[in-house]
Amino acid sequence: MTSDEGQHEGRPFRQSPTGPRIAPKRPATVTAAPPPVQRVTDGYPAAFRWRRLASVIFFAVIVLSAGIRAYRDLSRPDAWSFWKDQYISPSLSSTRVANAGIGGDRTVLAVSGRIGPAAAGWLRDRINEAGLKAGDVVLLSSPGGSLDQGVLMGEIIRAHGLATAVGAVDNGGRIRPGFCASACVFAFAGGQTRYGLDGSALGVHRFTSEAQGDDAVADTQRVTGAILGYVTRMGISSQVIEAMSQTRDIRWLDPREAEAMKLVTAPLKPL
Repeated sequence: MTSDEGQHEGRPFRQSPTGPRIAPKRPATVTAAPPPVQRVTDGYPAAFRWRRLASVIFFAVIVLSAGIRAYRDLSRPDAWSFWKDQYISPSLSSTRVANAGIGGDRTVLAVSGRIGPAAAGWLRDRINEAGLKAGDVVLLSSPGGSLDQGVLMGEIIRAHGLATAVGAVDNGGRIRPGFCASACVFAFAGGQTRYGLDGSALGVHRFTSEAQGDDAVADTQRVTGAILGYVTRMGISSQVIEAMSQTRDIRWLDPREAEAMKLVTAPLKPL
């Protein structure tokens, strides 16, 4: 047997004692099965489910808390009026006018309309949006409205160092005479400088209390004391309180009278 015996075309053979040489059987090739796909939750399914459940519960609690708070807020008698004035249809409107000729061509924010239950917050936002700075002017034209909101408007105006005047803006952006009565006078009182414009008017009257009997008397005394303290801080004579107490109807102040009360601090000027 030559050296090629036992080989055939490169394949090994074994010799059979009774027959021809045959190729040995090759072992069967075993294909390994692919590893199972591991899910994200493998190893911690319970913890994962609990975290998801906790997140859902937390979100539900937040929504429920907000709903309860909204329900409680809206259940108050004046709550809907406040929300409406704050978010839906404000009772006041404003126009920004540059170089209006008041206070040395200062920027003017003309505010008109009735003073509603959310007027103070509304005014603060408009002042910020208009970019008013100390010395700029809030021009008021209003028949009045909420007394406490009028006082808060005045406090906001004073805190920003703004001046006030009474008047309105026409479609051409020109300043025209206007009127400011009742609660509007307290907003006007907040001006660091209070301009008197020729033809405009300030009107005061006795405020009313919704309380009855002895409660009404106590409420009147409390409010009168608070108003007196407010106008005194704003540098206004207590004579304005006396003028208010004289009538339930609007009393329009004479320009000289308004100056004598220090309600108007800058001389009247024609528009």
